[in-house]
Amino acid sequence: MSEFNNLELTIDEGVLTITVNRPDKMNALNLATVEELRTAIQRVYDDSEIHGVIITGAGDKAFVAGADIKEIAELNEVNARKFAENGQEVFAQIENCHKPVIAAVNGFALGGGCELAMACHIRVAIHSAKFGQPEVNLGIIPGYGGTQRLTHLVGKGKALELMMTGEMIPAEEARSLGLVNHVAQSAEELKNKCQDLIRRITAKAPLAIGMVIDCVNAVHRPEENGYQTEANNFASCCKSDDFREGTAAFIEKRKPEFKGV
Repeated sequence: MSEFNNLELTIDEGVLTITVNRPDKMNALNLATVEELRTAIQRVYDDSEIHGVIITGAGDKAFVAGADIKEIAELNEVNARKFAENGQEVFAQIENCHKPVIAAVNGFALGGGCELAMACHIRVAIHSAKFGQPEVNLGIIPGYGGTQRLTHLVGKGKALELMMTGEMIPAEEARSLGLVNHVAQSAEELKNKCQDLIRRITAKAPLAIGMVIDCVNAVHRPEENGYQTEANNFASCCKSDDFREGTAAFIEKRKPEFKGV
């Protein structure tokens, strides 16, 4: 996996860890890093040996402390739209992944970094982490889906406050708002918590996990009837080998062996 210049990829027992590796730039997302994320996440879709993903940042200061300001400063109306749409596409790829994706937020998650964390299915943060969408300080707004996902996660009023003031909030407040699932007190605890979560999830039926993700995301697809999506996916589960294995294992009082088919 040495073809990546800005990411470090490691895999252990089916769990892929993607580390944004630009510590000298506080792991800021430049265009090259976003494209590498696209490639890495596509690999998750395509590789049957990968069962789950953890995304984190290099070092102990930042998860991802925003986008590359020098690149943003060069934008105009025409290429800015493409810039935003490109980032939205990659982050939607993460959000819609049928395998679980956990953000291990090990420091500042600001701007594009907060947007990246929100695109993941679950967020675990170290106690010293800070979250924020400070784009208004640059005369712009979030462009990688932040206005939508932050509103879904914390509600309209708080999302408006955070995005209009551009202020940062600590991890405990983020947890109280529903932006973060868990807060860890140390880097070791953060790593262990994420590993424990991903292992507990990947031990379940893979098809069912993917369909849970699809149904939950359907809540925020206004053109879609989420209840119908749920019924359709429930029916699809019931034709799978995993369904037969899961029910048989329950009846026989043994641990199921899911195959993802």
